[in-house]
Amino acid sequence: MEKLTFDTVILGGGPAGLSAAIYASRGAVSTAVIDVNMFGGQPSNYLELENYPGFQIVGGFDLMEKFEEHADKFGVHKFPMQEIQKVDLKSKTIVTNEYEFKAESIIIATGAQPMKLGVPGEKEFVGRGVSYCAVCDGAFYKNKVVAVVGGGNAAVEEAVYLTKFADKVYIIHRRDELRADKIVQERAFKNEKIEFIWNSVVKEIKGEELVNTVVLENVKTKEISNLAVNGVFPYIGMTPNVEFFTGQLEQDSRGFIVTAENMSTSVEGVFAVGDVRTTPLRQVITAASDGAVGAVYAVKYIEANKEAVSA
Repeated sequence: MEKLTFDTVILGGGPAGLSAAIYASRGAVSTAVIDVNMFGGQPSNYLELENYPGFQIVGGFDLMEKFEEHADKFGVHKFPMQEIQKVDLKSKTIVTNEYEFKAESIIIATGAQPMKLGVPGEKEFVGRGVSYCAVCDGAFYKNKVVAVVGGGNAAVEEAVYLTKFADKVYIIHRRDELRADKIVQERAFKNEKIEFIWNSVVKEIKGEELVNTVVLENVKTKEISNLAVNGVFPYIGMTPNVEFFTGQLEQDSRGFIVTAENMSTSVEGVFAVGDVRTTPLRQVITAASDGAVGAVYAVKYIEANKEAVSA
């Protein structure tokens, strides 16, 4: 196994990780970015973004491609498609299937993933009617009926997107009003293909080879009903990708990494940026901002250590 040493190693190649890479490499420290997939993170799956400053509308993949090209300009070392086997934050060591990385500082930018409903049938029908990415799978539901579960921006925006293909889109929400931004809500309310099912939760997903029914419970009346659908898209929140860090640093009750204002964690020399940390807003712009802050302070940490050694 090849052993590699860098001043800072960034775990995650999404907007937070790539932003951190740009700022760290500009700070004249050797920088590596590791990802279990190709670079770009979740935004690469977004059809378009309209709230990233400077771009009235931009494709998610196109935007992240520009992030990566910017990182390339500063000579960032990139290691995509790495199977992470072990991370020791205290010793700043990361082991993958190909390399052993050693660093002075680690920046965690592993992001978060869609939270699961946790109901019978969900796991069994993934890829056969259950999907967590409308952009990826929406075209499979042309002229069909689908249900989106959730009431935030992601749920409502994806529901509107799915109307490009589906004949009917239900939005199932456990409350009687949406949490999405008003402009997003207005688009959904105006869309004739969208129907709202309020005060309801999914209790089970049923089907044979493919999904054909969701079982709903009204949270107020406790009434149980069946809804005929061909697909289910849960958008009920996010859970952090912290499998290799849990127990090594401070986390909140949901597992998100607790950070200070400068993105430092409870482990010296380890920073966390983007969706993986406790934050009031999870957007591309906030992830990129976190990456900049975390990298600047990681560079300061590295420089201070080098000065202490040479003193």
